[in-house]
Amino acid sequence: MATLWSKISAVLPVNEEQFPLHFSDKVESSVVEMLKRCRQQLYSNAASSSRMLGAQIILDFSWEKLNTGTWHHVDKEWRRVYSYGCLFKVAALCHEDPSADRIQEAVRICDMGLLMGAAILDNILQVIVGILQSEIRKSADGEDESEHAEVKRIKIDCPRVPVIKEELAVPRMKCPSLESFSTNYLLPLKPVILEGIIDHWPALNQHPWSIEYLRSVAGCRTVPVEVGSRYTDEEWSQTLLTVDEFIDRYILNKHGGKALGYLAQHQLFDQIPELKDDIRLPDYCCLGDGDEEDITVNAWFGPGGTVSPLHQDPQQNFLAQVVGSKYIRLYSPEDSDKLYPHQSQLLHNTSQVEVENPDTERFPQFAEAPYLECVLQPGEVLFIPVRHWHYVRSLELSFSVSFWWS
Repeated sequence: MATLWSKISAVLPVNEEQFPLHFSDKVESSVVEMLKRCRQQLYSNAASSSRMLGAQIILDFSWEKLNTGTWHHVDKEWRRVYSYGCLFKVAALCHEDPSADRIQEAVRICDMGLLMGAAILDNILQVIVGILQSEIRKSADGEDESEHAEVKRIKIDCPRVPVIKEELAVPRMKCPSLESFSTNYLLPLKPVILEGIIDHWPALNQHPWSIEYLRSVAGCRTVPVEVGSRYTDEEWSQTLLTVDEFIDRYILNKHGGKALGYLAQHQLFDQIPELKDDIRLPDYCCLGDGDEEDITVNAWFGPGGTVSPLHQDPQQNFLAQVVGSKYIRLYSPEDSDKLYPHQSQLLHNTSQVEVENPDTERFPQFAEAPYLECVLQPGEVLFIPVRHWHYVRSLELSFSVSFWWS
């Protein structure tokens, strides 16, 4: 049987000459020299400690560059340097016969490269993390059955579903034609729930998404997690956890914590291709002006009780519900003055009002703003027109996918 290192080395360039290290003059020559030294060690019998030291120097130096100023101003060259540092550290961790802990650490390093770095060598970190995951799955057969029982209890927990008055309900359409959707909803910018348009998704049939499935394809992967019930709370923060840690801490609540955690990010599907293969772009996105690669796909996974405060986005949005249900309220941008947006530039697209418990003295006009509402169920897709204000509360364990397009 091939060793782990032989599998990894098989996807590396065959020799130093075919391992490119080309950077602009924005990257100091001393850093490039260190990268070349790490490359040379990759194809030699250098000691593991020496490999590790070189890789860590690159990671520490480039990490400082990534965290200087705003992310928008970070040069892509330094993101590439960081990815090379991740590659060299993974090689150092896995070169000999690595322990389970070292393999898990190598997965974490790959994920950091995928999250913070830029693609190198035909996205080699994505290829290597797949090899490492296969290795981890081999030794993960002895799973605790009590965990499954706990998950099943969560699944059958029935949420309290709000009663939606008919006159306030978001209209529904089953598989409208492109022309019908465009004429009746897209052009006049009217919300609608689309039924039957994602029934073909593997996430709803061949590979039904669940806690068990998420663990199996992504349990060891490191992802960004939002901690707190809503991003406007003072105690809200962000952290990095493995998917397993996130599930144990915030879904199954194994550690007794009361804080809510939410996995909300746009890189999840690029980072974990198995999940990306389980979804499809809605056909109606073709009515937009941009190309397919301009569509932003977001993942939203978390327990009941998590809230997206009333806010608006600068693009059209298809919100597809895969697991669980959500209560959603929508307001027209024409009524923005009644919704009391924050004055700060950072939160100018977010209302100050707590939608389901408004302070009528501070925000007297809020009660006058007309709205539509719905409970979005698995298999349904809500069209949220550009700049329409929307408030979202998860009624139970929920996994949604949103598509932002123009």
